[in-house]
Order: sequence, then C-alpha cells, then structure tokens
Amino acid sequence: MVVLRSVLFQIYFAVLSVAMCLGFTPAFLGPWPWAARGVEYWGRATLWGLRVICGLTYEVRGREHIMAGPALYAGKHLAMWDTVVLPVILKNPALVLKRQLLRVPFYGWYALKSGMIALDRSAHATAVRSLVAQAKARRAEGRPIAIFPEGTRRKIGAPPAYKPGVAALYGQLDIPCVPFGLNSSVYWTGALRRPGRIVIEFLPPIPPGLKRREFMAALETQIETSTAALVAEARGA
Repeated sequence: MVVLRSVLFQIYFAVLSVAMCLGFTPAFLGPWPWAARGVEYWGRATLWGLRVICGLTYEVRGREHIMAGPALYAGKHLAMWDTVVLPVILKNPALVLKRQLLRVPFYGWYALKSGMIALDRSAHATAVRSLVAQAKARRAEGRPIAIFPEGTRRKIGAPPAYKPGVAALYGQLDIPCVPFGLNSSVYWTGALRRPGRIVIEFLPPIPPGLKRREFMAALETQIETSTAALVAEARGA
C-alpha cells in the first residue's frame, strides 16, 4: 500500500507542478511577491496531496519562536519536504539554495523571480561575499532568510558537517537566528512516502552578537538535539 500511495502521489505531484508552473507564469510580469505566492501555493497543494494520498501530515512546534521581523532560520535538511514546507510556514522566506538549481526549468525561474538566495559553491571565497550581499538585500525587504547549514541533505545519524556560510550570515546580518529540527526523512525516504506525522520544531532564537565559535556551538547543539529527539519520537524509541 505504501508503494502504491507513493506512486499515486508522484503522479499527482508531477501534474500539480506542471499545472501550477504554467498557471502562475503571469507572475513573471509582476513584482517578486507574485512568484513567492505561487511557491507558497505549490507547497500547500503538495502538503495537501501528502495528507490525502499518503496519509502523511505535519505538525509545527515552537511557533512562538517565529519572529515577526527579519530573522535567520537554520535547520537540518533531511528530505525535499523541508524546502516545501518553509514557504508555507514562514512569510515569503528567501531560501539559500545551490546556484545550479536556477538552471532547472520553471523551478529555477520561480526561485530567481521570488528572490531566493543562490550560492555558487565553486566560487569559494567570493561565494560567501555574494551570499551575504544577497541576504542583506532580502533583509532590507523585511523577509526571513532560511538556510540549511550543512549545505545538502543528510542521512539520519550522519555526523554533523556544518559549513561556514551560516556563521557569515549570522555575523553580518545582525539579526536573531532561529534554529529548527525535524524528522522528515523518517517518512519521506527516496521515492517512498509513509503515513505518519512529520514534526518541525522551531527553537528559541539565538540573539545576535555572539562570537563565531560560540554561535556555531549553540546552533549545532540545538539543531542536532532537537532532530535526534524528534526522530526517536517518530520511531517510538
């Protein structure tokens, strides 16, 4: 049954993505919030499909930690679900993503138009400067900024591999950082979508002004502790 539901969801997801990409093409003629709204609606429709077809719901904990103004959100990246849900929970977030994704037809176009932050990993030293410059522009627009500090999806239990980009943003933007943990890949694994409830947990904000090492230690501890607890809870440990 899990395999059948997963296949049906993939068909739904493909049809939904094509339909919404085409339906929101007028957004390219307007301001960036139009495209951002399309990304949000796509996320909501995807989550609806997961609930109805796969029996997979989600829960948001720690909503009281979501900031009213610009803030930096940093968390674990376990599955594609993570990028789907953030535009639904946060208000017009600017997600940090690989520059290569901008080349993906439609997805990349919407990401670019909606003001996502592209990171060119091959640029090395200049990549961080570009990352900070783009983030400052998004902060000036009053938008939240979201980053996965390890730069890519990680398997549950894999050793932490936090990159310097998140520390650069924290140090240069002078805004609070809200860590978050989740357990998405317990239910979203490869092509399978298992029934259950994904939990994403926003944690108490880390105030601006900490030294780099102190910040990174606090961030990693909060994210890893939360994620491990949520995974154990989902697995019934």
